[in-house]
Amino acid sequence: MTRGRGNLSNIKKIPRLIMKKTYYIGLDVHKETVSISYTDSRSRSEAIYYGTCGGSNLAVERALRKLAKQLGVRLQDLEVCYEAGPTGFVLGRRLIQLGVNCVLCSPSKTERQPTERIKTDKRDSQKIAKMLRSGDFTPVRIPPKLDEAVRDLCRARTDAMEDVCRAKRQLLSFLLRNGIRYTGKSNWTPSHMKYLRELTMPSDPQKIALEFYITAIDYAESRSAELKKEMIKLLEDWEWKPVVKALMACRGFQEVAAMTVISELGDLRRFSSPRKLMAFVGLVPSEHSSGGSRRQAGITKCGNSHARWILVECAQHFRRAPKVGKALTERQLNQPPNVKELSWRMQKRLNSRYVKLKMRGKRENKCIVAVARELVAFIWELQNKCNLTMPEPSELEMVR
Repeated sequence: MTRGRGNLSNIKKIPRLIMKKTYYIGLDVHKETVSISYTDSRSRSEAIYYGTCGGSNLAVERALRKLAKQLGVRLQDLEVCYEAGPTGFVLGRRLIQLGVNCVLCSPSKTERQPTERIKTDKRDSQKIAKMLRSGDFTPVRIPPKLDEAVRDLCRARTDAMEDVCRAKRQLLSFLLRNGIRYTGKSNWTPSHMKYLRELTMPSDPQKIALEFYITAIDYAESRSAELKKEMIKLLEDWEWKPVVKALMACRGFQEVAAMTVISELGDLRRFSSPRKLMAFVGLVPSEHSSGGSRRQAGITKCGNSHARWILVECAQHFRRAPKVGKALTERQLNQPPNVKELSWRMQKRLNSRYVKLKMRGKRENKCIVAVARELVAFIWELQNKCNLTMPEPSELEMVR
């Protein structure tokens, strides 16, 4: 019998596995212009600068369609990335709606070389394309549309309150310049406002100025009250209402504060531990240690500044001794026992923390910030461990 390789005609040929080329697009987004660069998965060279288009969503969509046609792929086959900034999430949502895999990266966590002294839109778009190819970037969560709408309404109410405070300061400065001092117990009470409305100025121009300042205060307060009513009305249809109500069962949180915190922080299930949430809002101390030396400074103040501000404001309520008053009892109605237990444990822990820091001689600001840092951990526990009814997290929601 002759040995050989035999007849191979009946053996099927195995097709060669062809790796599909992926194109990574980097966008440097500004108000009026968007710079576009691209690279592919097989190339390891510098990204190629494609050009510049207008800043509108339609202009970017047309430019990406044209680029995809030149590259011989579909628009949905492109991987797109741009830095989160003042232009918001509108462009990202539009690209995702078109089926494009679009992600946003954090500009504050983008690595930059110490010798990098030249910064242009072209270089930024090329750098973003290369980071997207290597995966060396920190993605930013794209909030749902309703969550962002609630957040905008909460921020509008905060701006209205700033207008109220500014108008009151201007009126007090005007009265002080004219030697007028209120001798009552406190300002802006009904008796104080009655005193201001009945005040007689020495001249007609000063009387007109006084009426202008009082009218500005009344208008700003009415605008703030109207925005608060709209927030409460919007809360009834918001999917995060159970979480907001549970947070209102804690000391220092009413409708405005609770809705502001939840709309700013969003779904806290994307944080695996409360320490990461503390770092996200910038309430952890900064540190510069090298060798045997260890040096800590003030808090990092990174992340969401609006959330950090409202948390510090709410933390001031825990300076007082733990107590469940009438208002808090009403807010705790129909809440599960584990939420009430967490609320009481929060009061005892944070007040004890504040008292200990004060006894050690720490300044008031440091004590309040330390309390706010631990308050973040309780809010994280409220969402993660109290079995509240919360919306299902989407894939974008779980991005850290």
